[in-house]
Amino acid sequence: MDEKQLAAIEQAVKQILNAIGEDPDRAGVKDTPKRVAKMYNEVFSSLRAPEFDDYALFDSLNEDDMVLVKDIQFYSMCEHHLLPFYGKAHIAYIPDESKVLGLSKLPRLVEYCAKRPSVQEDLTIMIANKLVEHVPVKGVAVAIEAEHMCMTMRGVRSPHSLTKTFHYQGVFKTNRECKDDFLRAIEA
Repeated sequence: MDEKQLAAIEQAVKQILNAIGEDPDRAGVKDTPKRVAKMYNEVFSSLRAPEFDDYALFDSLNEDDMVLVKDIQFYSMCEHHLLPFYGKAHIAYIPDESKVLGLSKLPRLVEYCAKRPSVQEDLTIMIANKLVEHVPVKGVAVAIEAEHMCMTMRGVRSPHSLTKTFHYQGVFKTNRECKDDFLRAIEA
């Protein structure tokens, strides 16, 4: 974000503080607008970042076996309330063309996709779509389980509720055995 955007966020936060009945010049919150602007710059950084392109591929003997990276921690912001949701992503794919993706690329892709306002359902699909678009695969499965602060601290107030979303493409969608293998592996 440039200085003008950061200043606009600071001004908006001051207005919110006033609107809720808080004195924005009180010692404890005087620097809050600056801190919020800095935080938004970080947690929404993918809105300004270049398209993710770190798909390092390596030759492999693997042509038919699932590759799974599970328990990828992430944090994102709900586009409906601008409150955090956070949890774990599990990503599996079946390689094609004897190519596998560098393992560290999956957590980086999750982080890139999560650093924007979203809903969990769309985040799950976005991760799968980017993999299918950039990596030779026979199929992709993505599962996300997350706690949403908009459910924990407001509305229904249901702490520790987990929302689970799933998206399948290719053989994970058409072959029940592949899908079942994925589901068993993420529960193990």
